[in-house]
Amino acid sequence: MTDASLSLTDRTTLEIREVFAGRRRGLGSALLFAGPAVIASIAYVDPGNFATNIQAGARYGYALLWVVVAANLVAMLFQALSAKLGIVTGRNLAELCRDEFPRPVVIGLWIASEGAAMATDLAEFLGAAIGLALLFNVPLLVGMIVTGIVTYGVLTLERGGFRPIELVIGGLVAAIGLCYFAEMFIAPVDWRAAAVHSIAPQLPDAMALTIAIGIIGATVMPHAIYLHSGLTQNRAPARNDRERRALVRFSNREVVVALAVAGLVNMAMVMMAAAAFHDGHSDVAEIETAYHTLTPLLGGGAAAVFLISLLASGISSSAVGTMAGQVVMQGFVGFRIPLWVRRLVTMIPAFVVVALGVNATNALVVSQVALSIVLPAPMISLVLFTRRRDIMGEFVNSRLTNAAAIVAAALILALNLVLLLQTFGVDIPFLPAS
Repeated sequence: MTDASLSLTDRTTLEIREVFAGRRRGLGSALLFAGPAVIASIAYVDPGNFATNIQAGARYGYALLWVVVAANLVAMLFQALSAKLGIVTGRNLAELCRDEFPRPVVIGLWIASEGAAMATDLAEFLGAAIGLALLFNVPLLVGMIVTGIVTYGVLTLERGGFRPIELVIGGLVAAIGLCYFAEMFIAPVDWRAAAVHSIAPQLPDAMALTIAIGIIGATVMPHAIYLHSGLTQNRAPARNDRERRALVRFSNREVVVALAVAGLVNMAMVMMAAAAFHDGHSDVAEIETAYHTLTPLLGGGAAAVFLISLLASGISSSAVGTMAGQVVMQGFVGFRIPLWVRRLVTMIPAFVVVALGVNATNALVVSQVALSIVLPAPMISLVLFTRRRDIMGEFVNSRLTNAAAIVAAALILALNLVLLLQTFGVDIPFLPAS
């Protein structure tokens, strides 16, 4: 069989073997290993991010930028750990949970994770549908149907192996990044305020906490943690520890680059909303309102770029969310359903939301808070496994890594506790009323 007759995935696999053998070097070699973190990174720029970032920027200006920065750093750590777990063990996080935890715990984790997958798909599916509806002036229901068809088409690329879908998702991520790069030249950003608030923590009032936790839920996502280990477990199986070290090294670099780009896009979203809406339009809290308000403020070009990025985000993240759902189900219960059935089932909550007349953007924000509530489960599981030498061998976490991961998980648990207390009407002493 000649190289020309091989699939793109097969050629990539052969070229990775050339890198392992030391016969191939340079930037092109590094790009062969790029893919898993790029796919996972779409979860960090999905429509849920649009909803929470618009609310954060419109209501609080640049004040919550530090939350985006902090959440992105936490995301880098946990995505790197997830990728390492798949590379070293050849199993994904859900499979290890099934093998290592008692059955009642496994069932509980599976139910919570499926709920998180549905909340994720609600945000992603609705976001793409809203983008289509506004961009082409069609009813939201039509946008939802078209979104379902297009995302299923993207998912069929998996039949050609890992490489085609990696390249398509990578192209959509690049489109989102370019759109927000353009927005930064259109919106009158206060760069000094943005720089200060990126490193100066503050929560102006109780509502800011809800939005901050929504940002965390939209940034550090449960399904992305599960998915990343699934993407790396069999992509380029290592034959020895030397190859595993190389894979982990390339993976860590990819995580930093891919999630840094995603973090910059999230910051750009908040900065655009702060620049366009905070002075005079701080009540903008919906994607549709943001679009209609952008046109007279910054021109039709800015509004169109905003919708194109939302559409690219929704389609790509909806496809990735479905992939994650398959990893979760197969890992926890060893059961795989046809892709079209999975796609259909995860679309149902979005249709229910629209049928009931629920505000679409509010549904996006609530879904992100729900994700943040579920988030500690995969985070804690990942820390437990990657700190065990009997599972990870020489790739076990260092003490510093363990400490950072435990502190991050504890912080998110604490934030969730405060949110629950606030939800039930308990006054939070350090937070002014909203």
